[in-house]
Amino acid sequence: MLFNSLDFAVFLPIVFGLYWFVFKNKLKAQNLLIVAASYLFYGWWDYRFLALILFSTIVDYSIGRFLANEERSVRRTLLIWISIVVNLGFLGFFKYYNFFLDNFVMAFSFLGQEISSSGLNIILPVGISFYTFQTLSYTIDVYKRNLEPTEDFIGFMAFVSFFPQLVAGPIERATNLLPQFYERRVFEYSKAVDGLRQILWGLFKKIVIADQCAALVNPIFDNSDNLSGSTLIWGAFLFAFQIYGDFSGYSDIAIGTSRLFGFNLMKNFSFPYFSRDIAEFWRRWHISLSTWFRDYLYIPLGGSRGGLKMKLRNTFIIFLVSGFWHGANWTFIVWGGLNALYFLPLLLTKRNRQNIDIIGGSGSRISVRDVLNLLGTFLLTLLAWVFFRAENVHHAFRYLNGIFDRTVFNPVQDFSGVLLLLIGLFLVIEWFGRESEFAIEHIGLKVSGVLRWSFYIVLALLIVAHMDNQQDFIYFQF
Repeated sequence: MLFNSLDFAVFLPIVFGLYWFVFKNKLKAQNLLIVAASYLFYGWWDYRFLALILFSTIVDYSIGRFLANEERSVRRTLLIWISIVVNLGFLGFFKYYNFFLDNFVMAFSFLGQEISSSGLNIILPVGISFYTFQTLSYTIDVYKRNLEPTEDFIGFMAFVSFFPQLVAGPIERATNLLPQFYERRVFEYSKAVDGLRQILWGLFKKIVIADQCAALVNPIFDNSDNLSGSTLIWGAFLFAFQIYGDFSGYSDIAIGTSRLFGFNLMKNFSFPYFSRDIAEFWRRWHISLSTWFRDYLYIPLGGSRGGLKMKLRNTFIIFLVSGFWHGANWTFIVWGGLNALYFLPLLLTKRNRQNIDIIGGSGSRISVRDVLNLLGTFLLTLLAWVFFRAENVHHAFRYLNGIFDRTVFNPVQDFSGVLLLLIGLFLVIEWFGRESEFAIEHIGLKVSGVLRWSFYIVLALLIVAHMDNQQDFIYFQF
C-alpha cells in the first residue's frame, strides 16, 4: 500500500478511529490492531511475503528469549550468529543471489572458463532491507545486554511490522521503538496536528517535487547517449532532488503517521543539501542507516580507535557496505566507494567533524566560505548520484563523459521553468525551517491563523494538482 494512494487515504482514518475510539486505553488491543493493520498494509502489495516477515519475527523473538536464560558466552555467541545468518541469509538470497551468480560466471569467463548457469526469477520483498536490520538491532542489543528481551510477542510483532516505517524506514532501533509498545499511549491533540503537518510536507516533497522531477529524469537517463551535456546536467540536478524529495518525503510521512498513533520515530533526514562537507552530509542523510552501520559495524571493527590504516579500512568498509545495501549492482558499490574517496581528505586532515552545527544556526554569521563549501559539497554529491541512478557502471561513465562535452553550452532540452520554480520554493522553505525537526514544523505558527492555513491550503492544492503523475517510491526497490 502506497502512502500517496487512495487506498491509504481510506486505510489510515479507519485504523486511527479504531485505535483511539474503539480500543482506547486497551494497550494489548491497540498493539494487536497495529499488527493486523501492518500485515494488511504489507500484504496489500504481495500477501505471499507475510510469511517471511512472520518467520523473521518468530526467529528473533525466540533468540531473544533464549538469550534471556543463557549466561554461557559460547552459546550466547552461537545464538546471535543464528539470528545474523538467518536474517542476512534471507536478505542475501532475495536481494543478491542473481548478482553473485552473474559475477561468478563473469569471473570464470574472464579466466577463459565458460560456465552455463541460469538465474532465478526472484521477486524482491518490499522493505526486506529495512525490517531485517530492525530485527537485527533487537537481537544484537539483547546479546550486548543493552536491552532486556521482551516476553510480549504481540508487542514484538508490532515493533517489527509497524506499518508507517515498515517498507522504507526509518530503520528504528529496538532500544527506542520497542519500549513504546509497552507504554500506555494517550492521545495528544498537539502531537497529532504536528504529525499531520509533517505528513503534508512529506506528500509535498514526494508528489510535487520528487514525482515531477522523475517525469523528466527518467527519459533523460534512458536516452542520455543522444542528449547534450547541458541536458545531462539538468537531469543529474533533477535526480538529486527526486531522490531527496522521494526518500525524505517517505520518512516525513512515516514519522508524521507514527505521531498520530502516539509514537516517536527517529529523525532520518536533517536538511542534507545544506551540508558544508561530505562528512556533514552523511550525518544528515539517511541517519537511521548511517548510525546503524556506525554502531553495529564500524565501532565493532575498531572505529577510529586504531591507527591510520585501521581508520581507512573501516571507513571504506562502511561506505562500500552502505552502497551494496542499496542494491545488487556495481553502481551502488562505486557510489559508496566514491563517497569514501570524498570523505578521505577530511579523515586524513582530521576535519571530518568540523561542521557539526547547523549552517547559520541560532543567527550565526554565514561566511562566503560556508556558501562555497555548501555548493561544492552539493556538486560532489550530484556527480555521485549519477552512479546511483545509472543502469550500470558503463552507463554512468558515458553519462559523465557526456556532461563534460562541448555540448554543455547547448540549450537544455525538456527544461521546465515551473519545476525549477517549485524546487526554488522548496529550498527556501527548507532553508528557513532548517533548525526544526522538519521544514514546516514552526513556519507560520507565529502568524495569524488565516495566513497559516492559506499556506497549508496552497501546499494541499499543489499536491492535488500534481497527483496525475505519481511514481513509486525509489527506496521500495531496496
